[in-house]
Amino acid sequence: MSISSRFAVGIHILALIEMNKDGVSSSDFLARSVNTNPALIRKIMGMLKNAGLVKVRPGVAGAELAKDLSYITLLDVYKAVNVVQEKELFSVHENPNPQCPVGRNIQNAIVPLFETAQSALEKALGNVTIEDVVKNIMEKEQLNNNTLLND
Repeated sequence: MSISSRFAVGIHILALIEMNKDGVSSSDFLARSVNTNPALIRKIMGMLKNAGLVKVRPGVAGAELAKDLSYITLLDVYKAVNVVQEKELFSVHENPNPQCPVGRNIQNAIVPLFETAQSALEKALGNVTIEDVVKNIMEKEQLNNNTLLND
């Protein structure tokens, strides 16, 4: 099991909107880059809009960032697309056998560890912005272009 791909798609959308700021970032355009259907893009765009990360206007093709990309963290995207609920990244099985010493104590033993891990993940995501992602993409693209030219 993995975290919903909505998180990665949300990051993809925001990065592409920034890199295409002189063009029209319609759901069709974004869907072609993500390689999915426009309906999924519109659904995630709605989540990003509700979180105040993008601006879209009904009946007008295209979207734009609602704030500077240096102020949008991966944690903002993570929360916007409802990857997980507060303190629920890791599920704990319900109703372990209370007659078993492990079953009786497992939840109390691992829940604090899970909460610490989720907090660490969220802290790490809060330290990375969409600007960082876009810069990384541009650096990788520059390397790709240099490699192609030198072959």
